[in-house]
Amino acid sequence: MATVLERLNHALHHAMEMDERVYVLGEDILDPYGGAFKVTRGLSTKFPGRVLPTPISEAAIAGIAAGMALRGLRPVAEVMFGDFVTLIADQLVNHAAKFRWMYNDNVRVPLVVRAPMGGRRGYGPTHSQSLEKMFLGIPGLTVVAPNVLGDPAELLQAAIADEEPVLFVEHKLLYPCQWLEPGHSELQDYSISKMGSERYPAFTVSPVFTTTPHLTLACYGYNYELARQAALELTMEREIFCELVVFSQLSPFALDPLLASLSRTRRLLTVEEGSLSLGWGAELVARSIEAQDGLRVRRVAARDLPIANARSLEDAILPQVGAVVRAAVELTG
Repeated sequence: MATVLERLNHALHHAMEMDERVYVLGEDILDPYGGAFKVTRGLSTKFPGRVLPTPISEAAIAGIAAGMALRGLRPVAEVMFGDFVTLIADQLVNHAAKFRWMYNDNVRVPLVVRAPMGGRRGYGPTHSQSLEKMFLGIPGLTVVAPNVLGDPAELLQAAIADEEPVLFVEHKLLYPCQWLEPGHSELQDYSISKMGSERYPAFTVSPVFTTTPHLTLACYGYNYELARQAALELTMEREIFCELVVFSQLSPFALDPLLASLSRTRRLLTVEEGSLSLGWGAELVARSIEAQDGLRVRRVAARDLPIANARSLEDAILPQVGAVVRAAVELTG
């Protein structure tokens, strides 16, 4: 089985082979270095004229990429660390996401911005954040995050083929993880079904030995690993059965798979690594309650603090499996 890193690298190679309009640009992406996390390894050797190293200016990277997209190309821009998406906010929010509307639907901006997000590596307060929530709900901008249940290569290829700008959020700890090919599961006695959008699907992971799970765990990206471990512990130690809904598309919100699960469980627990206040989980909870009365809800997320370098402090700030288990017990108690 391939790793998430290998599948993302494969997707870029395949996209550049199949479509000469695909360009890749970013900092330190040329071989032999191949990018900070090696997702672009081999591209500059194979496609030397279409892999563009840039100065250290994220705003310039996003601006150039938006211009390339307007001229009919399909650029994939890498932001070395997702923390620096703050520097491209104007280019994404006020330009790329709006051009279609500003120019009477006569233009498209098929731009992908890849952003390695997340902590748990001791990189400290400016290189460990999950800032994707800052870009949720922006009209015209799609936010997507791969996970191990779906093929990361297919997800990235779908983003490159999208006619709208896409922020592609890659948690750093996902890179060495094995992609679970169809038919494989790390959760024994659970079934996996693909639901929702064919382009950016959600995955429902259901226990096969009960038709009435006790609660729904909603998550995305690497947070699936926390939810998976918590679900196993809850099943084995407490006989609490969870149904997991794992999203690939974070925005625009497409909640049909979640609402289908909640119609069975009536309890929702969201898990995310971004800070707790005003996050993805809060919006999921609000929309779910608006759609279905009488739900019980809890959220697990990072504390509203900068992320520390020291492992003990980082662990105290970021959500852990134990926090998911405790919230699930409270929710079902």
